Amino acid sequence: MNLPIIEVKNLTIAFGNFKAVDDISFSVNKGEIFGFLGANGAGKTTTIRTLCGILTPTSGKIHVYGKDVSNSTHLIKNNIGYMSQKFTLYKDLSIKENLEFAGALYNMSDKKMKEETQKLFNFIDFKGDENTIVNNLPLGIKQMLSLCAAMLHNSDLIFLDEPTAGVAPKIRLKFWQLIKKLAINGKTIFITTHYMDEAEYSDRVVLMQTGKIVAIGTPKELKKQFFKTALYKITPKNGNFALLKEKIKSVNFASNINYYGNSIKFSVDDFEECQRFFDKEKNFIDYKIVQPSLEDVFIKAISRK
Repeated sequence: MNLPIIEVKNLTIAFGNFKAVDDISFSVNKGEIFGFLGANGAGKTTTIRTLCGILTPTSGKIHVYGKDVSNSTHLIKNNIGYMSQKFTLYKDLSIKENLEFAGALYNMSDKKMKEETQKLFNFIDFKGDENTIVNNLPLGIKQMLSLCAAMLHNSDLIFLDEPTAGVAPKIRLKFWQLIKKLAINGKTIFITTHYMDEAEYSDRVVLMQTGKIVAIGTPKELKKQFFKTALYKITPKNGNFALLKEKIKSVNFASNINYYGNSIKFSVDDFEECQRFFDKEKNFIDYKIVQPSLEDVFIKAISRK
């Protein structure tokens, strides 16, 4: 039986009296896309920086490639790829200069660096000028080139810290298509994000809230775990959302009520009473049964905390 490529037990990371990460445990398997989800301030970046050996844990154990991070920091750093949240490429250097610098950090020969660079350009379908100054590139292209820099030394384990933050939806989708290809080719991807729709592409996800894990599993498992009854979505036919809110507050068959723009989602505890309500309000309300999203799961998970 293969050991997990990452194993975390009772990890706590404190800054003074503040616990940024509070006694969390999980493991990541080889070839897995492992999504680490949560709002800003949930502890995602602190965790990923600790897994990479950048921060020292207050307590707990971390093993990467079967090695204790606290005793093998240099070895582990040389065998992972890391794309940070805010800084990977030097904006005043060209694309070529940035990748040459990244290659030098891993003692790559000029020949090997050029070979890997061309492979990565092909991988992301980059056809631009490698002498372009990074600061002159669109954000989406910068992020894809940052991914190239993190992968240049061909690591089997890649950490991506909110790589699609602020990126246009079309580019976000392309980025995730690239991540899927990496996983198919045997790479293990540990990715943090606060976009719940993106997390649907992960093999397994952790949901974080204020430094604690509130749920862990595959997207399918989590939806089944948190939504054992039907989930309905209703909207007002005449656009009077305020009245719709008042009407749904007055019923007793609905639970886990959440508001999404001009619609409301809720779980149904009494189908007969719910149907009577819809029959009564058929001229005012449109309704349908919907599949829960990971955002629905996250809201329900943190409401239980």
